[in-house]
Amino acid sequence: MGAEALLARITSLKGSPSFSSSMTGLRLSFKYRHTEQICYIIEMAMFDHEKLDVYGLELEFLTWVTEFQIELAQPLLVSTRELRDQLDRASRSAPLNTAEANGRRRGRQQAKAFDDARGSAIECAACLDASVAKRLATADRVKPGKELLVRIVSMLSKLVDRFDSDQYRVRESPLDSRIPFEDEDD
Repeated sequence: MGAEALLARITSLKGSPSFSSSMTGLRLSFKYRHTEQICYIIEMAMFDHEKLDVYGLELEFLTWVTEFQIELAQPLLVSTRELRDQLDRASRSAPLNTAEANGRRRGRQQAKAFDDARGSAIECAACLDASVAKRLATADRVKPGKELLVRIVSMLSKLVDRFDSDQYRVRESPLDSRIPFEDEDD
């Protein structure tokens, strides 16, 4: 049933409508004389990664950085192509790695993909810093993008910690206190 036909059917019903929603869709019910008369479920297909707040922020940053890159592309005496290309690749890589991470099995692989996304977000921040250092943009101009990136990196760091348990981390072994420390003079 198309949207117009569904709307016509809903408006023709008698009774009081009630609505409930979830991440996957909207449930619309009509009750008439304390019995449920009809129920429509309108489903929006969503991938799991689309439900992540960090993914939404990454897309928001991608929108912001696209506008920023258009400004950088304006004719200047200094070439900005390399910086724009690097920023473009890193800004696209973050949401792609987040989506990939959410599609992986739990554990080391998932943590690595989230860590790759985090690295891409940090790379974006460095590109913004470089644009200020090269005087292609002001610190005030890049501030909104960097604020988004701080939130993104924070969320991704927590996801890495969540899926990268201690058993997968590489650390130096603590020194055994029973082994005497060698002195340079000995």
